Amino acid sequence: MTHGVPAGTWRARDRAFAWGPGARPVLMGVLNVTPDSFSDGGRFRDAHDAVAAGMALFDAGADIVDVGAESTRPGAARVDAAEQRDRACEVIARLSPRGPVSIDTTLAEVAEAAVASGACIVNDVSGCTEDSRMLEVVAAHGAGLVMMHRLVAPEHDRWSTERDARREAYGDVVGAVAAWLVARVEAARAAGVAQHAIAVDPGFGFGKDVVQHLRMLARFDAFASLGVPALVGASRKSFIGALTGIADPAGRDSASAAVAAIAVAHGASIVRAHDVAGHRAAIDVAAAVRDASA
Repeated sequence: MTHGVPAGTWRARDRAFAWGPGARPVLMGVLNVTPDSFSDGGRFRDAHDAVAAGMALFDAGADIVDVGAESTRPGAARVDAAEQRDRACEVIARLSPRGPVSIDTTLAEVAEAAVASGACIVNDVSGCTEDSRMLEVVAAHGAGLVMMHRLVAPEHDRWSTERDARREAYGDVVGAVAAWLVARVEAARAAGVAQHAIAVDPGFGFGKDVVQHLRMLARFDAFASLGVPALVGASRKSFIGALTGIADPAGRDSASAAVAAIAVAHGASIVRAHDVAGHRAAIDVAAAVRDASA
């Protein structure tokens, strides 16, 4: 038991999700309310269309809808807090009565507004390193927290010789990423975030090469053994395009579901995906095989 919450429960305000062996994987559907996301930018900029898309994600089997108001593709321009709030908060307010909603942001001001609008989870791709207030906000509201590994912000994360040099600096990418995540969990706990509220994401698609992605996938159990749920967010990412030769991100859904299923077989408890229906079936089968072999 941890502060009255049974082991294997991820708590996000008034929501609770089982995780670990024997639990059905938690499926987080992606809803980008941005003009420039790498896969679906501009599709849901109107609040009415975005809410309809979010409802469709719940209908397709999403346990959580993850609303993002700033693109994290390499080279993306930054979006200020006011614009992110304008894009996301109405959508969150209209979706949250239907089911759990997370806000994908690195800014504490946006997270606070989103939680006030009904979000129960903050998904921070900087691992709460970009905004010094983020952990304070999460702790104050009892929100769930996903902290992702990345080395640099997206506007600097371009295909370049500098980026390649950073990749080489990892050495053992799995060990390096796991150690970084452990340090971030410790920082969150020190700031008052309950351990049962924390999840981690090793950051597929952020500053790693294809071989490093494959190593992380094959050894995903290293991330799943950190004492908190581990999320895999590989949906439609460029390394899948490199492996399959599929240039159009929207054409990578089947391969993305395969990656998610492998991660679940190796202990992933949360899957973040664009194609919710396809992923729901794939990860449920993977979890059944995982639990049968255990």
